[in-house]
Amino acid sequence: MSKNSKVLNLKDKINGNEVDLSLCNLTEVPVKELAAFPKATVVDLSCNNISSLPPEFCNLSHLVKVDLSKNQLTCLPDDLGSLVNLQHLDLYNNKLHVLPVSFSQLRSLKWLDLKDNPLEPGLAKAAGDCLDEKQCKQCATKVLQHMRAIQEEADRAREKRLLREKELERKKEAKQKEREAREKEARKREKAEEKEKRRKEYNAQMAALAAQEQQQQQKKKSEEKKKKNGQPAADKKAAVKVAPKPQRSVVGLMLRLLLLLLLGLVAVAAACRLTDLQREAVCAPVNAAVDDGLVWAKEQEVVVRQLVHDLSSAVKDFLESAQTSKN
Repeated sequence: MSKNSKVLNLKDKINGNEVDLSLCNLTEVPVKELAAFPKATVVDLSCNNISSLPPEFCNLSHLVKVDLSKNQLTCLPDDLGSLVNLQHLDLYNNKLHVLPVSFSQLRSLKWLDLKDNPLEPGLAKAAGDCLDEKQCKQCATKVLQHMRAIQEEADRAREKRLLREKELERKKEAKQKEREAREKEARKREKAEEKEKRRKEYNAQMAALAAQEQQQQQKKKSEEKKKKNGQPAADKKAAVKVAPKPQRSVVGLMLRLLLLLLLGLVAVAAACRLTDLQREAVCAPVNAAVDDGLVWAKEQEVVVRQLVHDLSSAVKDFLESAQTSKN
C-alpha cells in the first residue's frame, strides 16, 4: 500500500474516535493525516515496520491512547512529553533501550507496557513484568517516577553545568577586566614615560640653545674687545713673551760686559793710584787718564748742575699737569 493510498483510505480506518492502522505494513506514521482528524484520540499502529517516530508526532497532543506494539522502534522523540493528554501507551515488543527524559512530563499516563524491549537495567526494574492490567498501571506509575528522578538528576546536572559555565564566564570576565586594567595601567605608564622623555628633550634643547646663545655672546664680546685693542690678545702675548727675549738677553749681556769693564778700570785705577804700583811705568798712563778725568769732571760740574736743575723743573711740570688732568 502506497502512502497516497493510505491518505485516501484513512477515513475508512476511522471508527468514531479510533483509527486502526495496524497490519498495514507502515514504515512511518502518517502524522499530517492524523493531525487532520483531532477527534481521533485512539490510534492503533501495532504490527507494522515503524523504526522511528518523527518529531511532528509530538504535536498530536489530542491523542489519548496509542498502540505501537510489535514494531521496530529503537528510540522515541525527545519531546514525547508534549503529549499531555496521553493516558495509554503500548510499546510491547520493540527495540527500545531508554526513554527520553521528557517522558516524565506525561502526567496523564495511567497505563504502560514495555515488555520485550532490551531496556537498560534501571528502567527494566521500574517497568516490571506488566503481565496484567494492574501490573501495566504500576508500570506507568513506576516508570514515571523513575523518569522524574532522571529528570531531576538531569536538571541538577544542567544546573551545575550552568553554574560552572557562569563561574567560568565570571572568571573570564574577571580576567578580562584584570587584563584591561593592566593594559590601561601600562598605557598610562607609557604616556607618563613619553611625557617625561619629551620634557627632558625640551629641557636639553633649551639648555643647548642657551649655551649656544651664551657662546655667541662671548664670541661677540671677544671680537669687540679685539677690535678695541687693535690686535688679538694672543699676538700681544706672543710679542711680549717671544719678541723681547732676544733683546733682553743681548742688552743684559752688554750691561754685564760694561759693568765688568768699568769695575776692571776702577780696580786698575785704584791699584795704580793707591798702591806702590803708582811708581811703575805701567801705571803712568792710567794715572794721567785719571787726572784728566777729574779735571774734566770739575769743568763739567756747572753744566751738570744746570742739567739737573732743568730736569727737576721738567719733572715738576709733568707731575703738576698729570695731577690737573686727573682732577
